[in-house]
Formats: sequence, C-alpha cells, structure tokens
Amino acid sequence: MAGALSHLRVLDLSRVLAGPWAGQILADLGAEVIKVERPGVGDDTRAWGPPFLKDARGDDTCEASYFLAANRNKQSITVDFTQAEGQRIVRELAGKADILIENFKVGGLAAYGLDYATLKALNPRLIYCSITGFGQDGPYAKRAGYDFMIQGLGGLMSLTGRADGEEGAGPVKVGVALTDILTGLYSTAAILAALASREQTGSGQHIDMALLDVQVACLANQAMNYLTTGQPPRRLGNAHPNIVPYQDFPTADGDFILTVGNDGQFRKFCEVAGHAEWADDPRFASNQARVAHRAELIPLIRQATVFKTTAQWVAVLGQAGVPCGPINDLQQVFADLQVQARGLRIELPHPLAGTVPQVASPIRLSETPVQYRNAPPLLGEHTEQVLQQWLGLSAERIAELRVVGVL
Repeated sequence: MAGALSHLRVLDLSRVLAGPWAGQILADLGAEVIKVERPGVGDDTRAWGPPFLKDARGDDTCEASYFLAANRNKQSITVDFTQAEGQRIVRELAGKADILIENFKVGGLAAYGLDYATLKALNPRLIYCSITGFGQDGPYAKRAGYDFMIQGLGGLMSLTGRADGEEGAGPVKVGVALTDILTGLYSTAAILAALASREQTGSGQHIDMALLDVQVACLANQAMNYLTTGQPPRRLGNAHPNIVPYQDFPTADGDFILTVGNDGQFRKFCEVAGHAEWADDPRFASNQARVAHRAELIPLIRQATVFKTTAQWVAVLGQAGVPCGPINDLQQVFADLQVQARGLRIELPHPLAGTVPQVASPIRLSETPVQYRNAPPLLGEHTEQVLQQWLGLSAERIAELRVVGVL
C-alpha cells in the first residue's frame, strides 16, 4: 500500500534535529526523501556520540544514536555544493523536487545559487522550507540558534524547575530538545498546508520557520496567564499553575503523578484516600479554591499518599477513574504493556548492525499507514542510485565526480 505522500519528492538539506525531524515525518508518510550531506562528514549529529550503534560483534559503528533518531526512511547522498559542479547537481535535484528543507543561516545558500529566489525560477512549484533560530528578518536574524539557548530566551526555562526557595531551585531545560522537535512538527504542518495551497494555485511558496517563534507560540496557557494579568508565571516544579492537585506526590516506594482535572475527580480521590471531608471543605471544594489554598492542601495530600506504593495508588485510583500514573525511566517505558501493545519500539534491518531499534511514528492512518522502508542511511549510501534515477547520470560520470571530490 502506497503511503499518503508517496507521490512527493523531498530534498532535505537540513542537519541536526528540527529539519531532519520534519523530513522523517514526511518520509514516514511515504515521501521519497533525499538527504544531501557533506562528503566525508555528513550531518553534524553523525558524530554526536557516544552512544553509537553497535555492530554484530558489539563494537561501536560510526552511526551515533542521535543521528538514528531523526533520519529513518531517507536516502543519503553526498554532494559538495561549495563546488560549482555540486551546486549544479543540487539545483537539478531541486528542479525535480516538490519540497526542499534547509536550516542554513539566513542568506547562507544564496552564495551557492540554492536560495529560494533562484530555485523558484527553476521550479515554480517548489515548496521551500527554511528553518532558522530567529527567522528571516528582525534584529536577531543573522544569529545562530540552538534548542537549549532558545528554551532560555523563549521563556520555557523560566517555567521549568523547582520554585524559588526550594532546595535545588533554578531554571531547568527540558530533557529532550523539545523546541527543535516542535519546530519540526510545525514545519511539517506548514509544508502540508503549502501542498494543499499548491493544488489550488499550482505554485509553491517559501516557508519561514523560526525556533524562537515556535517556542513562544508553545508557551500556550502560560503565555496567556501572563498576557491576561501582566504577571510573569513563576516556576512551580511539577505543580500546575491553574489546576490543583496536578503534580507528583511521594508514595511508600517512590513517587507518582496525580492529575485531577475537575471537582468530581477530586471528590473520588478524597474518598479513595480516606479523606472524603476534603471535598466538602470550602477551601478545597472547587478548583479555584484549591489553587488559592494550594499551600494548605498539598501537604495534607503528601501525608496521605506515603501509605501506599506507587503501584497500589495507580491501581486503586485507576479503578476509581482518577487520572494518575508512575514516573517511569526509559527502561520502564519500553517495558510498559501499553507501549508494547501500541508497537512503539520497532526494528529495521541495518547494514552494519544487522538491525537498528527505532521509536515508531505515533501517526496511525487507517488507509495509508506509515511504512518503515529503511533504516537511517549510511553516509552517501544512495548517491549513485539517486543521481542515476533522478538525473540520469552514468556510472562513469559519477565516478569522475568522485575523483574530483564533488561527491
């Protein structure tokens, strides 16, 4: 069965995470995605290890785990487009592509004749997605931007971490490069919107994506908390600014998360916890009251939750319809029965390791499901194949280009 985007060709000139993440989503949905990399070096994340994938003997390969996270279902070609012949090759590939993704500094590709204006003249249907730290204009446009820096600059770290006055207080970044991931998701949505527009107009367009824009947009309710009050939200650790109780609590053998979303759930929790009177206490009877009296309620709950284990709380509260859950490490995540039932770990054949583990796509389409066609590619693994199929280059011409260092 063909994928939903199997009729599309994508030229992925991006590196690291945000752009490759968008490219992998398109590839999972069936698009033919060609990853253009520097000869002998490749995507920066190929070297971002350890850890590296192990081969059949248990030795490290040159394939970093980081790279393997964002490049499934792609084909890799190596082209040095600092050389004129390399520029010509990439321009010809772009002329046959539907989508191009790049994350070079603003104006960086113009020197090579690979900017949007140049490629649009060659291929008016091309959808050209530029991903940068700060966008194509504004006072920061020329700056480089990395996820960690943007988490700080864009306000996320001001919301993440223990509250002032607590032990270990201070801003903390999210444990994955979340701004990059979100930018990849927004970029994918923008690309699909541009494709829908192209069906109506016949023309492609330029997409200007910025990590900072995405980070600010994803502040969500916290941004609105500030915009409607003028008061910057403060760090609350694992607590929620608008809902109580909605945080972690200690148990007899660790901690668990309690996420009470309404007053009915709170009453059920109180009954299970053996404190039905809390639900009728005017200080706690409504969420608004619980937020106002957070400092009084939370210590009472913490005193009650330590008398059962995490598993016991999850079982009894789950039966009562009160949302809660454990705090799993990744070993526990991939051992979880629901994670296994949903098939979120998969294995793909790999030329060096035999197989490589992957995290499955969360997209479930009934008629055009995601297909896992190939593992993240070796550097330049598909150069000959792509140049022959897309551009009709002969084996002899490809060999000549290798000799002069273009490929």
